[in-house]
Amino acid sequence: MTLDLRDLTDQEVIARAQLGHEAAYRELIGRYQRPINSLVYRLVRDRELAEDLAQETFIKVLNALDRYDPRHKFSSWIFKIAHNTAIDQLRKREVATLSIDGSPYAESGEETVATAFTPESRGESPFEYTLNREIGREIEVALADLRPDYRTAIILWHLEGKPYDEIAEIMELPLGTVKTFIHRGRRELRKRLAHLRT
Repeated sequence: MTLDLRDLTDQEVIARAQLGHEAAYRELIGRYQRPINSLVYRLVRDRELAEDLAQETFIKVLNALDRYDPRHKFSSWIFKIAHNTAIDQLRKREVATLSIDGSPYAESGEETVATAFTPESRGESPFEYTLNREIGREIEVALADLRPDYRTAIILWHLEGKPYDEIAEIMELPLGTVKTFIHRGRRELRKRLAHLRT
């Protein structure tokens, strides 16, 4: 009976990858490609650049896999590398806050759709569905206008469901700073989306 890598934990797959098993490398990439692409795209707001940076992230991960400390969650480690790669790129471009040239829904990339802000309810009418999609677009635009550190914290907390302590580890920040970023980011989003409540 052949071992199915999909049944293994991250740590078990990593152990095989560290021994040079190519299938284990592919499994790790398969598990994290979508969330990494989503995070990087939402930070740099450029699909082609995001693909390059996601690929760079995976190369860094595979090259440093022998130095991975299994006492830490692998997801935290890989998100940290992706975050640092994207932030380094933003610094190189000397961009403090990026604006977008249109809705991310204009390009239906899987990484955006997979974690899009789309409030939905079961049994919604076509009108409600359309309204919810429009609200989702408004939220994406508002999110894109946040400064990158607020945006990262909100993405990791709201979209990826990461707890505060893990976000602190990923962003290499004190826990209190992460809580402040999330609080301020949410406050800014509320201001930008105030028109939706009227």
